[in-house]
Amino acid sequence: MAAISLLLDWYVYSGLRTLVADWQSSRLRYVVTFGYLVISVGITVTFLAGLSSFSTARGMTPFHEWVLSLFLTFLITKIFFTVILFLGDLGRFFYGIFTRLNMTKAANGPFLPARRKFISEIAILVAAVPFGGLLYGMLRGKYDYRVNHEILYFDSLPEAFDGFTITQLSDIHSGSFDDEKAVQRGIDLAKEQKSDLFVFTGDLVNNAAWEIEPYIKGFSGLKAPYGQFSILGNHDYGDYIEWKSEAEKAANLDKLKAHHAALGYRLMLDENIEIEKGGQKISLIGVQNWGRGFIQAGDLNKALKGVDENAFKILLSHDPTHWEDQVRFHPTTIHLTLSGHTHGAQFGVETAGFRWSPVQYRYLDWAGLANEKDRYLYVNRGFGFLAFSGRLGIWPEITVITLKKGIRDQRSEIS
Repeated sequence: MAAISLLLDWYVYSGLRTLVADWQSSRLRYVVTFGYLVISVGITVTFLAGLSSFSTARGMTPFHEWVLSLFLTFLITKIFFTVILFLGDLGRFFYGIFTRLNMTKAANGPFLPARRKFISEIAILVAAVPFGGLLYGMLRGKYDYRVNHEILYFDSLPEAFDGFTITQLSDIHSGSFDDEKAVQRGIDLAKEQKSDLFVFTGDLVNNAAWEIEPYIKGFSGLKAPYGQFSILGNHDYGDYIEWKSEAEKAANLDKLKAHHAALGYRLMLDENIEIEKGGQKISLIGVQNWGRGFIQAGDLNKALKGVDENAFKILLSHDPTHWEDQVRFHPTTIHLTLSGHTHGAQFGVETAGFRWSPVQYRYLDWAGLANEKDRYLYVNRGFGFLAFSGRLGIWPEITVITLKKGIRDQRSEIS
């Protein structure tokens, strides 16, 4: 990828030279052309130098994520610029063939006519769109928290829980944060929902337990009358960095579990608990991570032990592929599963009539609500971010779900 980036740099440089060729100031021409090379090549070199640290005991720090993000931003921008420039050069090539075959006057000149300045101008304008968008995602989008409301209707919901609200956060990825005040704004927004129950569905950290420590005070402020519950995600097990020993890795997981307690969250490890309201109960079930292509530590059957077959059940399971592969077809009806994991790729388009994200080529259910014969899945888009230090189109999410007792024709609506 780095070699491709450097090759693109050479091509973009040639396009910039065409753009500034008629500028009167030679100094300004130099600043634009060579300044671009210094910045772009410098980012590539810095990115390559940092690759070796990604799997160390610290993993990717916010600095590394910024470098990776800038590298990807420049790479994508260069691709857009290059495509436009290449189309112009392709036209020049065919024009040269045409003049030679038809022996026009132009055939006496060079085979390729000079590149026209307006082609480079168009390339700049087109490339500015992804550059500006990705830069916005890095500077503002990753902390542009959105509250998404869902109202779900169930015939089997106990009457006492009609109108019961749940606030869900997922994928905090605290090791990526670089702005404590912005994070606190998101926490405060979640507090403002004043839900009956708070749940967190995994990936508290990127890799190591210490990453959440600066934010324990903030996130511990999330309280709900019926409690705060959490599960582990694939990143919480520390599988993606190097440890000195298995004992050190195990100690890190133990420390992370202690941090869940410090946050005031009841960490559910393949277990269940009854939540009582007005003399009636629902069952909350939490499993360890189980994901297609990821760690499969969760045991759903173990988590269901002791649960009344007729109880209304809510499952916390980090990876939506668990619902796809096991939950929706399980002999025991689980009415609602809350997941995260995908982040919606942190990039995409979601409008009233159209949804797209590159993550859809990996996950069938990658954001929002899914339903299989009245077994519901909600995939939270994530509170934090990972690797790419930004979000564009798929914004960080705070989910508020309201449970309603009702007939099947009313079963769901977006408020």
